Amino acid sequence: MATINSALSLISGALNADQAALSIVANNVANANTTGYTRQTANFQESAPVVINGIAYGSGVTETGPVSVRDNVLEQRLAQQQQLASSSGSRLTALNSVQALFAPASGTSSAGNVGADLASLFSSFSSLEASPTDNAMRQQVLSSANTLAGDISNIAASLNSQRSALDQEAVSAATQVNTLTSSIASLNLQIQSVGAQGNASALEDQRQQDLSQLSALVGINQIRTENNGLSITTTSGQLLVSEGSSVVLNTGTVSGVTHFYLGSTDVTAGLTSGGGSLGGYLTARDQDIPSTLASLDQLAYAVSTQVNAANNSGTALNGTQGTGTNAAGVTGTGATPLYIFNEPAGVTGSAAGMRVIMTDPSQIAAAALGSGTGDNSNAVQMAGLANQNLVSGQTPANYYSQFVTQLGSLVSGVQTDNTAQNASVTQLQTQVSTLSSVNLNDEASSMQQFERSYQAASEVFTLLNTVISSALNLGVQTAVA
Repeated sequence: MATINSALSLISGALNADQAALSIVANNVANANTTGYTRQTANFQESAPVVINGIAYGSGVTETGPVSVRDNVLEQRLAQQQQLASSSGSRLTALNSVQALFAPASGTSSAGNVGADLASLFSSFSSLEASPTDNAMRQQVLSSANTLAGDISNIAASLNSQRSALDQEAVSAATQVNTLTSSIASLNLQIQSVGAQGNASALEDQRQQDLSQLSALVGINQIRTENNGLSITTTSGQLLVSEGSSVVLNTGTVSGVTHFYLGSTDVTAGLTSGGGSLGGYLTARDQDIPSTLASLDQLAYAVSTQVNAANNSGTALNGTQGTGTNAAGVTGTGATPLYIFNEPAGVTGSAAGMRVIMTDPSQIAAAALGSGTGDNSNAVQMAGLANQNLVSGQTPANYYSQFVTQLGSLVSGVQTDNTAQNASVTQLQTQVSTLSSVNLNDEASSMQQFERSYQAASEVFTLLNTVISSALNLGVQTAVA
């Protein structure tokens, strides 16, 4: 009877294990369309054998609970690519908005096109050469100057507005980071409380979803700890999550822009280069837009000061002389400078502050100092500014053209990077999905396997039951179904 009882115990264990495996398959099928769900498999373990007289007898199988099918290394690779793709994606969106400011408005030849505005300004000086006393030609000079100043200052204002918007996007991203790190820390505690013998699959799935969202926001490193815990740092090494506790990413204003702090440490620079959409926002805010503004400032400063200097070295239509010195070394006797544009205090801010301050077209000094009002030699000098290397060793038109070309190259490069990174993300997501997502065909096959195993164990159980019945009937043979 000991042998029969052992067999009954062994088969009972097999039935329980198969039933548990079927429940796992059923759960997989039920969650086939659940976002973030990771496929589970039954974990069968051979029970410890019984040794009798030196001979080991098997004692069946035990199903120790479902195991999530995931590859932590593959998931971390996906997170790293998501960080890069999110960073370049948010930066690309910002750069496209920047680049759009330098394109002509649809259906027009010059509106919003600083290059055309420059050509129009210097062309108006050339037209003034032919008719230095013509009021209409003089008015055209002021009109062209106003258009140029207006377009440049409007672009500068738009760039500053975009920078402020990116600042707010970065603050919003930091708020989301804090929410996710707090959630991950809480999930760490729950997962660790379940322990190695419990089933924390649902909690692990939720944590993985939070990690995926976090890696899209900010560059992170993941460090696995004991009992399936997790610590997270920024890519530059600052701690965000230490198992069951999280560190709040705080903000503060420095020179008008938001900086980010972990504890008392300013981590803005590390977050900028770290990846995630936050890194993209900060790169555009702190590098791309300031660089664009600096180039525009250089152009506005050079045009304003050089045109002002040229006009101030001549004689206005009413005979008023400027206060400047002309090419011949003659200094004007005027009391007030004959400035067309406002004179910038320095290069920085020249674009945003550029404007025309001359309102009387007769103040345009087409004549040279000491010459009659019908003279055009100073107008010739101002028209010639178009071909002089006024801005960083280049003519205004060439400088602007090169600047726009470089901006286009930057946008193209970021676009190429983003396309490649998104392709890599898609590839890795496919690999993760192939490994961890529920495949109904595979589940149907597993269900058939466990059903047949359960059926076989049931048949053995029935056979053993019949044998026991025969024994209890004192040897009278009992039919086996």
